[in-house]
Amino acid sequence: MKAKKTIVTLLILIAVSAGAVQLTTANSSNAHSNNKPNEAAAPARVHEKKNPDKKPPSSPVSANPKPSANAGTGSGTSTSITDQNGYTISLTGGYDTDSVDHGRPVVLIAAALGVPTEVFREAFSGVTPAGAGSDGPTSEQAQSNKAALLKVLAPYGISNDRLDEVSNYYRYNGSKGEVWTRTAATATTLLTNGKVTGIKITNAGAGYSSAPTITITGPTGTFSATATVSYTTDFKTNGSLTAIKLN
Repeated sequence: MKAKKTIVTLLILIAVSAGAVQLTTANSSNAHSNNKPNEAAAPARVHEKKNPDKKPPSSPVSANPKPSANAGTGSGTSTSITDQNGYTISLTGGYDTDSVDHGRPVVLIAAALGVPTEVFREAFSGVTPAGAGSDGPTSEQAQSNKAALLKVLAPYGISNDRLDEVSNYYRYNGSKGEVWTRTAATATTLLTNGKVTGIKITNAGAGYSSAPTITITGPTGTFSATATVSYTTDFKTNGSLTAIKLN
């Protein structure tokens, strides 16, 4: 009888132990399962910390920058001619305008009219330009502008017809990269014992609103020169070169 009790007791202990093992295994599995979402969330939290540090993309550069006041004056225009002595004479620029003139070759217009530059600037101060992108002033605006110009210029003997002639001759569209009517000058080197001793103008040109930069390159080296510009009432000689001197 005692032996039977002992066997029953052992069986109960074995059953209890097996249940405890299963319970422990189940709890361990549940705990492991509960931890998985936390592990997966960690990288997301790191990503969220990085996002505030990201800089926004820079604004794109405008595709239509506004032109400068001197746009279309041809300051980069150049001509180069190689003479009979093997020297290349390059004339660069010569079409600069004063910033107060907003691209207008006032020095040429005033000279062609036969009035001082400041007088024409004063006359033009009363003009109302046509709006950007328009086809030009209306007939009423044109008449008003003409009256404003002649009010200042008429006392200098400038007629309506002459004002039209000069204005039309030097009219150009700077927004299209145009330059007013002009003729490029040309020159050749003068040699003494194989050395460059001077520059001779072969074509004085016309339409220079400023002195061009002159560079001479050839067998004996590179030199620079300074041009003198003359202004007259004749379109053919207004803004022409009268002298070129080696520096």
